[in-house]
Amino acid sequence: MAVEGEKKPVLEMVQADGADEGCVTFVFHDEDHTLGNSLRYMIMKTVDVDFCGYTITHPSESKINFRIQTRGGIPATEPLRRGLNELSSVSQHVLNTFQARVNEFKERQEQPME
Repeated sequence: MAVEGEKKPVLEMVQADGADEGCVTFVFHDEDHTLGNSLRYMIMKTVDVDFCGYTITHPSESKINFRIQTRGGIPATEPLRRGLNELSSVSQHVLNTFQARVNEFKERQEQPME
């Protein structure tokens, strides 16, 4: 348990004793289906991933258990890192496109009507 004033970790890595690096559960704190489902989608597009899924342990807890199993001796941290980066890039693209359209709309509103 975190001591008062100490930050709680955002991400934990849980690995069974004797398990290889390709089979890991990651625990994301203060997250829900929004991150879980979109990140699972990004990671499952990777050909080296055998399984990727997540669970929410209880509705009153705001954490997800995110499981990744890879093939070919690839550590599970690699597809996780790649998936987070791709999700960030897609999110940034959506944000930029949305902001551009909002700006276009505001410019049209400011033009005098003919």
